[in-house]
Amino acid sequence: MADPKGFLNHGREVAKSRPVDVRLKDWNEVYVPGSLLPIIGKQASRCMDCGIPFCHNGCPLGNLIPEWNDYAYRENWGAASERLHATNNFPEFTGRLCPAPCESACVLGINQPAVTIKNVEVSIIDRAWDAGTVAPQIPERLSGKTVAVIGSGPAGLAAAQQLTRAGHTVAVYERADRVGGLLRYGIPEFKMEKRHINRRIEQMRAEGTRFRTGIEIGRDLTATDLKKRYDAVVIAAGATTARDLPVPGRELKGVYQAMEYLPLANKVQEGDYVTSPVSAEGKHVVVIGGGDTGADCVGTAHRQGAASVTQLEIMPRPGEERAPHQPWPTFPMLYKVTSAHEEGGERVYSVSTTHFEGDEDGNVQWLHLTEVEFVEGRLTPKPGTERKIPAQLVTLAMGFTGTDRENGLVEQFGLELDERGNIARDADFQTNVPGVFVAGDAGRGQSLIVWAIAEGRSAARGCDRFLTGASDLPAPIRPTDRSLTV
Repeated sequence: MADPKGFLNHGREVAKSRPVDVRLKDWNEVYVPGSLLPIIGKQASRCMDCGIPFCHNGCPLGNLIPEWNDYAYRENWGAASERLHATNNFPEFTGRLCPAPCESACVLGINQPAVTIKNVEVSIIDRAWDAGTVAPQIPERLSGKTVAVIGSGPAGLAAAQQLTRAGHTVAVYERADRVGGLLRYGIPEFKMEKRHINRRIEQMRAEGTRFRTGIEIGRDLTATDLKKRYDAVVIAAGATTARDLPVPGRELKGVYQAMEYLPLANKVQEGDYVTSPVSAEGKHVVVIGGGDTGADCVGTAHRQGAASVTQLEIMPRPGEERAPHQPWPTFPMLYKVTSAHEEGGERVYSVSTTHFEGDEDGNVQWLHLTEVEFVEGRLTPKPGTERKIPAQLVTLAMGFTGTDRENGLVEQFGLELDERGNIARDADFQTNVPGVFVAGDAGRGQSLIVWAIAEGRSAARGCDRFLTGASDLPAPIRPTDRSLTV
């Protein structure tokens, strides 16, 4: 335990954000560099000796949170980094991007503000990188076995790193031109600068992982070819089929899926474009969808100089306190103000889009909507509430429905799907095809980055068992935990 009275002596403090008018002029991360340094020891000391640390249960990775909080309080940063990496391959990703279900499960959070677990986590790993202590872990011997990993998002990278460290020869296939999956092209630079991905990739290359970009399995390389070349395959291709909005006017120019819009802004930061081919500059922007992807579109539109930004959500506005049916330590649905929302725009709840209206050239100009309410358990339009709002750029951020079915990957492997359209797998994360495993959103459905890393680690363990008959790889989801793998 860090400090027996830490939670009594210190209130919750979080990283400071740069002023809105300053950060909208660039694409750097929104937080003030170094703002955690003077406070992180006190924040780590707020971690209590709670007997049963429910933060473990809240974190899909099973992070050893009380242990590295104690080390951070004592400024033993080397030990803190070791404990952090014991369960998480990429804490700099989760420390920036995870919505922190661990904090919702924090025992202190029953009647006080929870421990700032994310801030402590990111402080530990950033210090480790600055100190040069995040070194490649090169396997002592090779197994002679080969593994192909399809997809280089957090699940694929975690699986690849674990399997490489186990001594297998691993190649990661990514259909985009750069490694990182949604971390690279879905997460805006202002939420996580891509230098964090780049240095992890260099670490993995030094360990022996190989990367093959610009190759789409199913199109550029068939499943048959892949199975001939490798002893096992891990599919971590994500759930990239976006939910669409089939209303009149959907075909108008200016209506895009979020993942058609966001990657272009990231490519500007990579130097591929001077300006985005799809820019919000000077336009009235409407974002349909109230989740994190929608917030990413909001922040991107602000930085591109949108005339206005409106975010629509079909569900009612969440409350600011836990609802009775979402008690501690469950992860509650609460009203959340992200950094993008702090920067401006309007959020409208309980509305549904009825159709789009365009000009004579086929460009979207207006979005027609109506308010909705629950009637007998169903969202129903409220008569007399129809109206239209200006919309010259519309992004659809309504989630994803499953893995890509158009590239032939599922059919070529002969994979079975579950009732939700995800790739089915057993308790070892193995599909119906022997030697073919699945991890992350492709098997779980759209989920959190922390779940993706957890599943990547667990699938690696299952794959290692398949290749060698046994596995010492640590995994948060054990092969016997069948209830957690569906």
